[in-house]
Amino acid sequence: MREFPARRLVCLTEETVETLYLLGEEDRIVGVSGYAVRPPRVRHEKPRVSAFTSADIPKIAALEPDLVLAFSDIQADIAGNLARAGLAVHVFNQRDLSGIFAMIRTVGALIGCPDKANDLARSLEERVRAVASETRLRTPRPRVYFEEWDDPMISGICWVSELIEVAGGDDIFAEKRSAAAAKDRIVSADDVLARVPDVILASWCGKKVRPEKISERQGWHDMPAVANNRIHEIKSALILQPGPAALTDGLDAIRNALA
Repeated sequence: MREFPARRLVCLTEETVETLYLLGEEDRIVGVSGYAVRPPRVRHEKPRVSAFTSADIPKIAALEPDLVLAFSDIQADIAGNLARAGLAVHVFNQRDLSGIFAMIRTVGALIGCPDKANDLARSLEERVRAVASETRLRTPRPRVYFEEWDDPMISGICWVSELIEVAGGDDIFAEKRSAAAAKDRIVSADDVLARVPDVILASWCGKKVRPEKISERQGWHDMPAVANNRIHEIKSALILQPGPAALTDGLDAIRNALA
């Protein structure tokens, strides 16, 4: 790291960008992912330096960051190229709610603002707990199928599955949520049909969800979720980034869909 606490940061995914803005530390950001949209003003305030699986290494190096913040094995090649270019990289790998809270606190520590980050994490923890308390005694709890991708069909990752439970539902594939790789969450149409979901939530990684495509799957017309027209899209920017968005607007979107 060029300097500690880090003064100049490049963020390769959306959740660290939003975290820094919420901490009031956005002036430290010198480059962001092209997918960063929260808050909306980031789109015209910060230069774009990466997609999710690719990055402009010379452009990032020219920004002279003290630290680059990346995410998971999906960005491992990017992280390796940045390290070979002489840059310091911190790779987050949060996959569940506790990991999201830890990410927020870690970002704060890296920039020398642990108290502010702890306050933010604590407020989000309290928000999630409050929703869980309100929905804990809900009966019956709707059976929920979350579809992260349509071909192949992929069920929800851990933080999404946990948020479904917080919102008052039961994830029909909860046993798959801790799988490290998306390929290990692949399900078949027959698998979903056998578990009789009451609600289908879909967020196809940025691709527009087509409810009619879901409802037309063979044998699904009598499924409660389809028969009762309970297929809902949740925007990927709200639910598929493991950060503040998922804990706030993402959780609210799930709760509204289950109401």
